Amino acid sequence: MSRFDLDRFNLEKVKLGEKEVKLKRVTYTKPKVKDGSLVDKDGKKIGTKGDMYAKVIMDKILQEGCLDHNPRPHYEDYYPEASWNEKKRIVTTKEGNEIKVGKNEEVKVEEGGVWIWVPAHTISINQGVECTYDLSKGESPMITLRPIATKAAIAEILWIYQQESNDLVLFDKLLGRCTWDEDKKVNNWWNDWALRDKNGKYILNKEGHPTIGACYGETVNRRHMLRKEVIEAIRNNPDGRRNITCLWQQDDFNEPHGLKPCAFLTIWNVRHAWDGKDYLDMTMVQRSSDFATAGCINQVQYATLLKLVAKELKLEAGVFTWRPVNVQLYDRHIDQAIEMLNREPVTCKAEITLNPKKKHFDDFEPDDITIEDYPREKVKTKNPQFKFPLGI
Repeated sequence: MSRFDLDRFNLEKVKLGEKEVKLKRVTYTKPKVKDGSLVDKDGKKIGTKGDMYAKVIMDKILQEGCLDHNPRPHYEDYYPEASWNEKKRIVTTKEGNEIKVGKNEEVKVEEGGVWIWVPAHTISINQGVECTYDLSKGESPMITLRPIATKAAIAEILWIYQQESNDLVLFDKLLGRCTWDEDKKVNNWWNDWALRDKNGKYILNKEGHPTIGACYGETVNRRHMLRKEVIEAIRNNPDGRRNITCLWQQDDFNEPHGLKPCAFLTIWNVRHAWDGKDYLDMTMVQRSSDFATAGCINQVQYATLLKLVAKELKLEAGVFTWRPVNVQLYDRHIDQAIEMLNREPVTCKAEITLNPKKKHFDDFEPDDITIEDYPREKVKTKNPQFKFPLGI
């Protein structure tokens, strides 16, 4: 068994003027790995390659991760019908419970309730993580330690690189859950980063829709970077070494924008293998990974993007490499990480598969990309989903 040093963690939190974290447990089963796979106590391979990397990375963060001191994100805790005593710095809930508000916490009172903004601390590592998957052999980053919302993940990567959009209503349409015309609501997680005026109202584009401003799909659109810097470049020179997309564009950030890109850099290379086939390999560099929430999702997205671009270029999808720089667990995600480390994965192949009838990048829709041999219902039953409080 391994142990997360909660006492050391909370000592640092107290030094920063923060409340201590309480966990359900601090011990977990250290992952056992042999020949690139998780193995059980009898040495039998279990789970997926994604499960192996997920457990190894979470273990590394829990053992080696350091606490940030001045986090930008915060949690937003809402208490309906609560009251705020500013002098005593106490929020009283409608049930009569008193919540002492820390010196680094912010209170916002509105009609109907009280918000407490709590600093969203993380523990993180800055090095030593790299994950590789040979897509030509059916490997993928899918995990079975909890269910993964693959349709939303795939819709998002199409929204950014195929649709080249920052329009949140278009994203909802790709997801098949657009209600904008009826109730003016956005039904995807990007709503927290939509552009708003000083009164909190959406700033709308020329179509009358909310957006995330000059980042992600808008950055791609301004340069058509995937089409020009990857697809056209490889067609013209398959052996080029300059096939790169970069979402980190400082000039764009001078304009109103939402969340700055986390997965921001892709590097693409053709490999003329000794088996006589031409493969397209890609490395994605990520500056920051909220690992428990989105580590698997980001990898699945970019592995899918590699398969789509390879299809367009009539190449074999080859090796996808994920190179994150800072990998973190939020303090409110540590419980979930420890439970995932204690869970037994579901053994399956979980291969990303494209609709064989579609030939071109622009033809694909979210339903054309599926995960074969992923027993979703079994995963849901054996390893149910968690709730991950979002650091905004």
